[in-house]
Amino acid sequence: MAPFAGYEMPISYPTGAIEEHKIARRSVGLFDIDHMGQFEVSGPGADAFVSRMASARVSNMVPPMARYSLLLDEEGKVIDDLFLYRMEKSWWIVVNASNREKDLTWMKDHLVPGVSLEDRSDEIYMIAVQGPKALALLNALSSPKPSSVDRFCWLKTIMAGIPVLFGRTGYTGEDGGELFFPTASALQLWEGLLAEGERLGIETKPIGLAARDSLRFEAGMPLHGHEISPEINAIEAGFRWACDFDKDFIGAETLKRILAEGPSRRLVCLDVSGGVPREGYEVTDTSGRIVGRCVAGMYCPTVNKYAANAFVEPPFSTPGSSLQVIIRGQGKPAAVVKRPLYVPAYRR
Repeated sequence: MAPFAGYEMPISYPTGAIEEHKIARRSVGLFDIDHMGQFEVSGPGADAFVSRMASARVSNMVPPMARYSLLLDEEGKVIDDLFLYRMEKSWWIVVNASNREKDLTWMKDHLVPGVSLEDRSDEIYMIAVQGPKALALLNALSSPKPSSVDRFCWLKTIMAGIPVLFGRTGYTGEDGGELFFPTASALQLWEGLLAEGERLGIETKPIGLAARDSLRFEAGMPLHGHEISPEINAIEAGFRWACDFDKDFIGAETLKRILAEGPSRRLVCLDVSGGVPREGYEVTDTSGRIVGRCVAGMYCPTVNKYAANAFVEPPFSTPGSSLQVIIRGQGKPAAVVKRPLYVPAYRR
């Protein structure tokens, strides 16, 4: 266990982080993610407000659609990344735990008449159910069945007798979903999912933060404070695709200028040999000149390699570029490789 954003969170369970990672890849992993925050935006001005706050296009979203987006400051730097759910009469916005208060303050500072912003985080619990057999498990407990909706959509269902908002979204690269439901029902649903997995013969295990990190890393998904942060702009982090420049959103003008001039650095993935890369380690060219720095690094169980994400000077960002990561004072060979290392299920 370890403290995280005001919570005590499991780094791993007795299964162990590497095996937990493999379980989520081959069957079903349960993730207690109640540390995430949930906001509801409603009122006659809600659509325009969300469009101004979020980098992604929202004007073409209708129920039951969901979409990834960024929350940016005026310099185009990432305050947070979000998931937006277009509900029948409101917007449901999921934010990162460590940014909950900051995000809420930022949005409240930009509120306009006709918009209501409510923090629902304490009354709503959140569990992620991820893996190639996740939908089979969820279908057995639910009516209507979660598999009846497309990816990046939501469904209101009854699961193990509990009203659940099911979003076919996730942070592992696997299929499955994220469950939103009343906090009082958390233990009942958690134990119900484990029991149903045992009854059906579907391997179902709880997964801690360590495996959650390696799963998202392989699938090319960012972690706030590493690949994205208030010190990192959306373009250098590779999130041009999450920005709709046909509309006005906070940070858009700065990002347009960065696009025109070219970013001063780019996020890359490095396949590293001879050591374990870690956050903060320097990246050099083959002559030893520092050209970047790692923001995350680890062993990746699915692809069986050590890898790092790093920001480097643009000339060294092309896949195949030869670099070095300085590990314990020595330059270890590193090659720029295409992200993601593990292709997410929704892209196959």
